[in-house]
Amino acid sequence: MPKSSNGGKSPVAALRDPRVVMRAIIGLLLVANLVAAVFAFKPFGGSADDLRLEEGQLRSQLNALTSRVGKTKTLVSKVETARKEGDGFLEKYVTERRVLTSTVQEELNRMAKEAGGSYLPITMNGDPIEGSETLWMLTINAGYQGTYANLSKFVNLIDKSPLFLIIENMQLTPQQTGQNLNVSLKLLTFYRDQPGASL
Repeated sequence: MPKSSNGGKSPVAALRDPRVVMRAIIGLLLVANLVAAVFAFKPFGGSADDLRLEEGQLRSQLNALTSRVGKTKTLVSKVETARKEGDGFLEKYVTERRVLTSTVQEELNRMAKEAGGSYLPITMNGDPIEGSETLWMLTINAGYQGTYANLSKFVNLIDKSPLFLIIENMQLTPQQTGQNLNVSLKLLTFYRDQPGASL
């Protein structure tokens, strides 16, 4: 009787051999890896339409990024311009503390004389501005006497003052005699000083 090619084992017995089972599993894993590699790497490239579509997507991404870079450059330019203008504004309109009191009193006296009324004594109080180490806000409580026309001119002069004065509150009281008014003004302005200083 001739010997079979599997060493005399029946086909069922050959499938139970661990070497045959391992070879079959390794072969299946190899086929699965090759299929996964084909899907992952697309070694065959793609059609011309696929390549054109991908090129169009990449061009649109490049255009979007170029536009974003342009907008960022514009924004940086605007921030630099704003910083320069802000520094110029502070230099022009914000007074140093060492000359503040005399400057404010001289300016208010000048405006009162030019408006034609009489200027009354003032009180001043400085408070730090939150978020800034060098800027302070000065609250000025001032009095003024004059006619309505005098007051109107005085307010106009305050508005045009180089000190950057802000009228926060104004109270008018007519005098018993004549056309004069008693005016109580609360003005705000700003000044530069070192941290920890007070007026």
